[in-house]
Amino acid sequence: MLSTVLIIDKRKELPTKYKKCIESLQTEAVITRTLKLGMEKIQQLQPDMIIVSDSIEENLSDFCRRIRALTYDTRPVIIALSKSADSQDRISVLESGADDFLSEPVNIEEFKSRIRAHLRREFESNLDNKTLLPNQNFVKKALKRVLTANNTGVLTVSIENLENYKSVYTEVAADKLIQTFIAIAKSALEGTDFIGQISETNFVIITNKYSLEKLASFLVFAFDTVVPRFYSKSDAERGYMLLKGERFAGMRANFVSLIIGGITEGFNIINSPEALLDRLESVKNLAKVPSGSNYVIERAQISGTGSIINNITDKSIYIKESDDSLNYLIRTALELQGYDVISELEEKPSVIIMDSGDNLSELDLLRELRQNPNLKDTKFIVTTNIHDKSAILDSGADLYLPKPYEISDLIRWVEYFIKK
Repeated sequence: MLSTVLIIDKRKELPTKYKKCIESLQTEAVITRTLKLGMEKIQQLQPDMIIVSDSIEENLSDFCRRIRALTYDTRPVIIALSKSADSQDRISVLESGADDFLSEPVNIEEFKSRIRAHLRREFESNLDNKTLLPNQNFVKKALKRVLTANNTGVLTVSIENLENYKSVYTEVAADKLIQTFIAIAKSALEGTDFIGQISETNFVIITNKYSLEKLASFLVFAFDTVVPRFYSKSDAERGYMLLKGERFAGMRANFVSLIIGGITEGFNIINSPEALLDRLESVKNLAKVPSGSNYVIERAQISGTGSIINNITDKSIYIKESDDSLNYLIRTALELQGYDVISELEEKPSVIIMDSGDNLSELDLLRELRQNPNLKDTKFIVTTNIHDKSAILDSGADLYLPKPYEISDLIRWVEYFIKK
């Protein structure tokens, strides 16, 4: 359970005692000793619980009322601490917005039990009814805390082609597949890790940044190992699904796969959970391949004294396409994306886009270019009307792209190879 408790108490010893008690429940606790800092932390952290003591300078009832007005959209649990045992004080504070009132000195075991019960109820009220994972609202609160955390990494995971799977194998089978992914993910998470759901097929995992890539690799491996059991024997042997229904009958669809994007650095320059999700989505899009599960992790750039900090990327592209109109379309699209389309191979492009030619006539040229030491680091994208994947890949292509294709898909692959 990834929860945060804010303690607003200007005393020194008791808040520290409460903090240690809360942290023993595997819950983060933050202490602020002034009202001003407390209000700032409420907006910054969006805590699940606020414990406020009557040691503050403001009237406890008035302050509870202010907190409730400030947090009307997130509604944290508010627990008031007071030396008063007067029933009228309790009533006043509770009617002002507090969820609980504890008279000090408190029994520490009772304190822990109350905290645990309130956090459990708060957590369970934000669970998806089907998967029992924290929902989008809770995920966004968790991501907001990531923006100020250290040594934290975030993964966004999507289950691709689930709608096609659902149309062939029913919604019940799709639900079982989702539950299987969740079970795989939970089996790999540590006690303080977090997994939540932002839509039926999209999930967020928060973990230690040093184990992020290992976790992504395990999820891809484990999911691809288990998921073949969810297909019929004929589909498994064929290697793809055949869609059903009047409109899509006989149409081929790829198997379900996991696409994962991860970030380990740069949270300090992101100003909102929404911006973080957008950045994660951009990284995840780089992991999309024609079929199969994959992941991409955005890593920190490391530089030493006297090194060049700015990463200068060669964005030169060479196009060999006999169809003049398609050649012009590709060139224009790439130039609009900021790529440098060159006209001579002597300039050592980062990516070569070439058509295989009639009867795969250009594959001899591809083999020849592959032997050129000046092009050893160049990536080759081969487009073709003749769908002989083995022949093209065996000739040295890095990517086989059958025609017709979307220009956006081609650009995505160019971006992937350039960054890689």
